[in-house]
Amino acid sequence: MIVWIIFVACILIFLALDLGVFNKTPHIISSKEAGMWTGIWVTLSFAFSGVIYWLYQNNYIANPDKYTPAIASLKFITGYLIELSLSVDNIFVIAVIFASFRIPQKYQHRVLFWGILGAIVFRGLMIFFGVMLINKFSWMTYVFGAFLIFTAAKMLFKGNEAEFNPKKSFVYRNLRKIIPVTSHTDGEHFFVKRRHITAATPLFVALVVIEVMDMLFALDSVPAILAITSDPFLVFSSNIFAILGLRSMYFFLANMLEKFSYLEYSLIAILSFVGIKMLIVHHYKFPEWVSLGFIALSLIIGVVVSLQMAKKESKE
Repeated sequence: MIVWIIFVACILIFLALDLGVFNKTPHIISSKEAGMWTGIWVTLSFAFSGVIYWLYQNNYIANPDKYTPAIASLKFITGYLIELSLSVDNIFVIAVIFASFRIPQKYQHRVLFWGILGAIVFRGLMIFFGVMLINKFSWMTYVFGAFLIFTAAKMLFKGNEAEFNPKKSFVYRNLRKIIPVTSHTDGEHFFVKRRHITAATPLFVALVVIEVMDMLFALDSVPAILAITSDPFLVFSSNIFAILGLRSMYFFLANMLEKFSYLEYSLIAILSFVGIKMLIVHHYKFPEWVSLGFIALSLIIGVVVSLQMAKKESKE
């Protein structure tokens, strides 16, 4: 419990510093700045695996039936890479939402900041209930496994579906029935006064749509990481580090998403692998290095092939 409190407190302190110090004044996040923060978060995430090793070393001495320190660290890194890879689609959807509601670039960071707070709460609840279900009903692993394989198949055979339009979404249409919505932004404000009526600005609408879409994406990512481990702290911490790095990764990759078009096949392979892993978990368990190696290799191949094909197309 002390570890949980310290971890959550550190996250909240950093978020307070983020909005109150590092990004106190709204500004356009440059690719250089975004790249720097992306590197910082990736480095911190891998460094935290060392903290995991230290924590579970003390825990393993007291409880030898728990994860060994090395296994716990590998599970954290594997879970983090899964969450990070599945965030690619989320980045694309965020870009579409910002473009649809015409959110100025200098205010996008503020929307994503508050979006992260909501994502932490919702992910925490989903992880809590997901772990509880798996621990109480062992057959739930088959349900989650089948769902992940179904999701992978749906991604593979989706064909030419209509592009996502936030303004036609269920969330936007019903939000307008609940609260007045103005089509004009007023600085970084989420609400404005219009003729004695409080109306939501496009910033608030974009925030709500992003939150709901993140919950939908979590339906894939949470079961995927539960295939790696059902340890609540490992699942939650890897999720949080991936979410915290998502903002800087968005600003770094938003304008380069088209170059990574083949990365989707890597995501399909990863979802299929973890789905199969959940289906056969009671009969065979893959070594941790196999899971980590497969996920890392899938991502590397997806990135390399995407860049090579983009280079080839630009030459043609």
